Amino acid sequence: MYSDRCAVNEAGIDSRQGWQAELSLGFTKTESRTVLRRRAHRGPLTVQRPFYPEGDVCHLYLLHPPGGVVAGDRLTIGVKAEHGSHALITTPAAGKFYRSEGSSASQSVAMTIEENAVLEWLPQETIVFEGARLTSATTINIDAGAHFIAWEIIVLGRPASGEGFELGEALLNWRILLEDEPVYLERLRLDAQAFAARWGMNRHSTCGTLFAYPASAEVLEIVRNVIGDAPGRGVTRIDDLLICRALDHRADKLRDFFNEVWTAIREATVGRKACMPRIWAT
Repeated sequence: MYSDRCAVNEAGIDSRQGWQAELSLGFTKTESRTVLRRRAHRGPLTVQRPFYPEGDVCHLYLLHPPGGVVAGDRLTIGVKAEHGSHALITTPAAGKFYRSEGSSASQSVAMTIEENAVLEWLPQETIVFEGARLTSATTINIDAGAHFIAWEIIVLGRPASGEGFELGEALLNWRILLEDEPVYLERLRLDAQAFAARWGMNRHSTCGTLFAYPASAEVLEIVRNVIGDAPGRGVTRIDDLLICRALDHRADKLRDFFNEVWTAIREATVGRKACMPRIWAT
């Protein structure tokens, strides 16, 4: 996919070793709204200007100009929501991890949410091409009184093109901490065996997890009502952490389901009625 890359880019980095891209974001509450106070980046990872469809909530779109990730690429994202701020982060399109001849691509996301701050991490789906090797790590460290909703949607192969997932793997790690103490740790390995097995994805191309905090028993009941008798959907609650999972043969159907859950629980979880990012409608 990147045969036209120069051997050495403008920063003097040998691109044959992969892009090393970093992005650091900091949100602050002013008298009138949340602003993107800090933005630092290195390599092909940046953001569009903030949008304010809700007036004071900052909506921000992450951009990865190359359009996809190949073996050796490493993306590192750090986000801090300071006291009282409210930011929603999404992406304008699906992420893509391309086939690898052996080495892995990696993505690391670390989020810190201070007291009374709200952070919503709602990227569009990540497509892991057959033969790709992905390592993804997401850490959320929250202070007491913080709020967040976050999801991850993974697509294995390209079912619309008749591609399954007979080769490759995705290693997915989640760490959710409350004031530096672990409350939820998960390590998931998706490979050809997990893709095909009945105990795994049973050849569903798409899987996803949605987290929400803090979530009351009433929020759990709201999500149960959204699910109803639909197959491939489930939800549980560990203390005040809501965990909703889904399997589907189509990424758009799973994304629509998560949108429905987010719409149903947003006001109860983060104090705002749903306001869809404009980019989702394009």
